Amino acid sequence: MDLFPPDPRANVLPHDGIVTYLGPVFGAAECRRHFDSLLSCIAWAPDEVVLFGKRIVTSRKVAWHGEAGLSYRYSGTTKHPLPWTPELLELKALAEELSGAAFNSCLLNLYHDGREGMGWHSDDEKSLLKDGCIASLSFGAPRKFSFRHKQTRETVSVMLEDGSLLLMEGATQTHWHHQLAKSARVREPRINLTFRTIVAG
Repeated sequence: MDLFPPDPRANVLPHDGIVTYLGPVFGAAECRRHFDSLLSCIAWAPDEVVLFGKRIVTSRKVAWHGEAGLSYRYSGTTKHPLPWTPELLELKALAEELSGAAFNSCLLNLYHDGREGMGWHSDDEKSLLKDGCIASLSFGAPRKFSFRHKQTRETVSVMLEDGSLLLMEGATQTHWHHQLAKSARVREPRINLTFRTIVAG
């Protein structure tokens, strides 16, 4: 299994997509401030997904924020946006500055420890801008984030550090799945923010 390249602007993927890992973009004090603030101020709620016709409530918690009217449908459920908070707008502005993209929504995930993760999937819903950039900010426990090519099955993994930023763009969602692997060794929580562009339709 490959590791991310040392050049922070190099493409993590060998082909068929663009993933850039910028590493930590915040200092330790800023990371702690954002983590504590997001943990206490976001209206976290369990996620609900439909798998094989069965509705499942996850222990992982989520929140969906964005511009009014930009609902997001995935895994058989529809999320209606909560309004932007000043802190989320601050973080969005930084993600836009570093990525060169514009975002109108954000899906937040709270993983309480390594027993919670996310299985293989692609963020390729029709409501998302095709081949658009998704900017992923992480706060808290470092976690392994993996990509698997849909045809060749080759895999690439990145260790997402506290305060780090990962960018997924181009044909990444078309050709690759990604997952957040579970790990019994991780005992601390992690908050992840994925800034996205919803196409109103």
